[in-house]
Amino acid sequence: MNIDEIETFLCIVELGSFSSAAIKLHRSQPAISRRIQLLEQSLEADLFEREGKKATLTQVGQTFLPYAQAVLASIRDGERAVAAYKQNENAASSLHFGIVGTLADSYLVEAMRQFKLLEPSVSLSIRTATSREVSDLVRSGEVELGIRYFSGSDSKLSCDYLGSEKLQVVVAASHPITAKRLPNLQPLAAENWLSFSKGHRQPESFGQLLERELMASGLSDTRITVIDSLTAQKRLVQAGFGVTLMPMSSIQEELRAGSLRVINIDDLKAELPVYVIKRKSGYQNSVGDRFIAELKKAMTFLN
Repeated sequence: MNIDEIETFLCIVELGSFSSAAIKLHRSQPAISRRIQLLEQSLEADLFEREGKKATLTQVGQTFLPYAQAVLASIRDGERAVAAYKQNENAASSLHFGIVGTLADSYLVEAMRQFKLLEPSVSLSIRTATSREVSDLVRSGEVELGIRYFSGSDSKLSCDYLGSEKLQVVVAASHPITAKRLPNLQPLAAENWLSFSKGHRQPESFGQLLERELMASGLSDTRITVIDSLTAQKRLVQAGFGVTLMPMSSIQEELRAGSLRVINIDDLKAELPVYVIKRKSGYQNSVGDRFIAELKKAMTFLN
């Protein structure tokens, strides 16, 4: 078993196919298959089930996954620690971070600009993803820190609360309710509410938050349609196929274009908590902390 085999295994898990992993790792597909074959021989077990071009983990593969992630993350930590030592302590030459796509707005550009004034020698690398994917990136060591909604439930990750972003009721510009403010959600009882899924074995999720708010307003029988894509939700709302709750940061472009509008609800208290996550056992330096400090200054929309 070697690092190339483990990296290949994790790449296939991330992308879901041998062919996609071959493209990302700049190797031929036979070479990728050979690496997995050698890894499976070392473990004396099959790690993947292959159906056409799709590769899914076996039960053994799922068992092996967190250990493979930990191994690769440790290697990356070592590389960063040596790089920091060569550059003098806490003078890391780069900072890799992941962030939920909806949070990567103009304020992020301002935070990066201010950070570069303070740390001109540090290069920044950004990965945008969903909250779950941000945690995966941090866990695997691909990024040093992540910014996501909710804290997650991984005991190997530390979570620092940044603040909360208020959720608003979002409707199509042509919605028949023209009021800018309502006392509660009752006038929207007959609407089709668009939501993300509740999340498998997750203590917190957007889907659960929406369901709690509807029940608190006496709308327990309201129709909810699960759409696990922010872009798709916005397009469906624009077309009049439903309404939803969204943070203001995710609809700025549509508000400027006049395709969506917000109805303020007096008794709606829903908020999305935003956290910075790191690996508890990962290599840490103060560069990441200084970047987070600039990020907090720029995220003025957080409560």
